[in-house]
Amino acid sequence: MKEQNIITAAITYSGDNVSMHGFIAYRKDQTGKRPGILVIPEWWGLTEYIKRRAKMLAELGYIAMAVDIYGDGKVVDTPTEAGQLAKQFYDDLDMTKRRFDAAVQTIKTYAETDTQQLAAIGYCFGGTQAMNMACMGEDLKAVVSFHGGLTVAATDSNKLKAPILVCHGGADPFVPEAEVNQFKKEMADANADLTFISYEGATHAFSNPEITAVGEKFDIPLRYNEAADKGSWQAMQDFFKKYLH
Repeated sequence: MKEQNIITAAITYSGDNVSMHGFIAYRKDQTGKRPGILVIPEWWGLTEYIKRRAKMLAELGYIAMAVDIYGDGKVVDTPTEAGQLAKQFYDDLDMTKRRFDAAVQTIKTYAETDTQQLAAIGYCFGGTQAMNMACMGEDLKAVVSFHGGLTVAATDSNKLKAPILVCHGGADPFVPEAEVNQFKKEMADANADLTFISYEGATHAFSNPEITAVGEKFDIPLRYNEAADKGSWQAMQDFFKKYLH
């Protein structure tokens, strides 16, 4: 699939009394409706990396929308700024849901979107938030977290309907084994349809080719892992083939 077959556009949408600047991607040589995938960014905001993932999803035959959870197109480049911004959304999941719902309503306006077949993926902060949206009862057919934190919203089997795939770095120092075990217990207690894959030796943010330099710059344990990156992307594809039609 060549990139010229992909239609991309910066889009502005609103919700929660905020203007948001997202990114949409889909194939122009494809007819008919297709599942819609919402992509929630890392805590840096909607970066070029996340836009690239949206385009990769479009190549696979989906319509993908990179979500501007922060609003106003905010992108930050230091861990301090990122942590301060992200904390607001961890602390106020209702606000996160309002922003996510605005994105859901936006992707549904595209004629290419099969509005009955929506899924969400997310990276780091975004992976946790994608799972939070599922735990809060969003109507999603599948959710995938790439190296996300595993402390999530209270799980309730009456709300949590989406199957979840967790692609986890086995050497992620930010997610201790106790957190992994607690997460798995909560998912089991909620009768969740959970697939959990741990990639040996992979640390936090393993899917982002630019992250090693960021980790070195700020002296934090972030490192790209090609095997985990490719393996998790294939696992996502297999997962979507099972749950999206």
